[in-house]
Amino acid sequence: MVRDSQPFRRAVWSFVLVSAAFLATAPRNLAAQPSLVVLVRHGEKQPTPADDPSLSEAGVGRARALDEALAKAVPSTIVVSTRKRTVETAAVVQQRVGVTPTVINLDGQHVKNVAAAVMQASGVVLVVGHSNTIPAIVNQLAGTSFPDICDAHYATMFLVTPARGGMSAQVVKTMYGTPDAATAGACAGMTK
Repeated sequence: MVRDSQPFRRAVWSFVLVSAAFLATAPRNLAAQPSLVVLVRHGEKQPTPADDPSLSEAGVGRARALDEALAKAVPSTIVVSTRKRTVETAAVVQQRVGVTPTVINLDGQHVKNVAAAVMQASGVVLVVGHSNTIPAIVNQLAGTSFPDICDAHYATMFLVTPARGGMSAQVVKTMYGTPDAATAGACAGMTK
């Protein structure tokens, strides 16, 4: 099932235009940092192996939907974890833009290390992570307090314009690809 992406594209382009207007008026001596950070959870995964499954057919479709969603916002940096499902979710975008992903170990310093890698990048940055790491990375970058993403949710996308020149970070939480199932509201059985 293909979801109409017009509302999403309008939201992204409105966000990009506001960010561009801000950047045009920002002081020029600011240290390099990203203009836009796109953060998503990996696509739907196979049930096995439990420790490091690949994407399911639905997950491969979500990876293609991510590439479509980013068609006009070309990442110059892609950040993934060491898990196959994050690498596979980013692969379609990676192949189109020719950027080798930065792989960050999934350990106790993961969120901090991803946020540091993001803030050292410039342009558009894509981060593909997990249900518990993506909101934590958004919180680290923007000073927000988003909770973990429910295990059955895969369509969530965060767009972050980092704080710059005395202006607060801006965050948009949206959806992309096939919508999550209506029964996805419960967060039971979180497995990341």
